[in-house]
Amino acid sequence: MLTSTIAILFIGLIIYRRKTRKKITKHQTPITPFPANWRTYLIKNVAFYNSLTLNEKNLFEFKIQEFLLNCTIIGVDTSVEDIDEVLIASSAIIPIFNFPDWHYPNISEIFLYPCMFNRDLERTGPNRNILGMVGNGFLENKMILSKNALHLGFKNESDKQNTAIHEFIHLIDKLDGRIDGIPEVLLEKQYVLPWIDLMTYKMEEIYDEESDINPYGGTNKAEFFSVVGEYFFERPKLLAKKHPKLYNKLELIFKQDMDSRNLFIPRIDVGRNDPCPCNSGKKYKKCCGIN
Repeated sequence: MLTSTIAILFIGLIIYRRKTRKKITKHQTPITPFPANWRTYLIKNVAFYNSLTLNEKNLFEFKIQEFLLNCTIIGVDTSVEDIDEVLIASSAIIPIFNFPDWHYPNISEIFLYPCMFNRDLERTGPNRNILGMVGNGFLENKMILSKNALHLGFKNESDKQNTAIHEFIHLIDKLDGRIDGIPEVLLEKQYVLPWIDLMTYKMEEIYDEESDINPYGGTNKAEFFSVVGEYFFERPKLLAKKHPKLYNKLELIFKQDMDSRNLFIPRIDVGRNDPCPCNSGKKYKKCCGIN
């Protein structure tokens, strides 16, 4: 039972939000241009975005706006800035990018904590080792993310980890009613048993300390799916080299050939009169540098 003061306050915040927020009667779609400063955040932080063609970038930007119109991000003892919203939305869109009509029906609010927390949602005291959580019970259709972990997931390009992507993969997994590592909404029925067999085999490698996959993936099949999903989107070429069968199965699930993408973060030192790094052909001051 949640007995801590912080948990009680958190529940109170959720109840307050339910009573005061405006009801969304239908799915909302963007009608305004993509903000230029958001594009700069994408260029500087999201390697996946930089690997896209111009048309794909336009779609990615549209899906970010769409996601943020339909999901509220709430700071808990921390402010929610534009870059936080852009990184959270990017984490949601990356796994389902090749499903153009995809909407997340099982997320309406995301609570952004400034740091790690424990299972009682406390940010002080012992056992504060949770970076993200997909809610159940009174947290149904909600997610909690650590702000520090959110940003670290996009800053470290070599650790195969991204907390926010991990949690959104859990949401995808949950759409069939169970978080069990078997994303039935994405995986055709004939591939389910081979996927289970492969998960079991790869988890045994983790137990035997014969794998470079994050050991947390050995916790259970649900965590394995999210952990290797992070690996797939963060270090696809390494995954394809070290675990080709696993890479091929994830390529089948997410319908993305990540190995062919050139993931990169440009080293940008742009003057206001220099060409904009988004390749628009405009000067930076007239494009992404607009305040």
